[in-house]
Amino acid sequence: MAVKKKIPMRKCVGCGEMKPKKELMRILRTEDDFCIDTTGKKNGRGAYLCHSVECFQKAVRNKGLERSFKQSIPQEVYDRLEKEMDTVGKG
Repeated sequence: MAVKKKIPMRKCVGCGEMKPKKELMRILRTEDDFCIDTTGKKNGRGAYLCHSVECFQKAVRNKGLERSFKQSIPQEVYDRLEKEMDTVGKG
């Protein structure tokens, strides 16, 4: 009898949909900075987003990332994360 492997599910903070963890991008808060965790294994608090700019913009509008991290996020951080998303998406 084959054992069915459990697929970890995470919720996108932009659109609110539950998706498999591998389909989402992890935004990471370390002690002093925010970044995109491409491996999904770095230490720190994480929030998940779909790989679309629309979901990122929804998360900015509805303050989904701020709720996840329980702190306010400066606009410069959002701008930098959006640029990082573009480079990660093309690479």
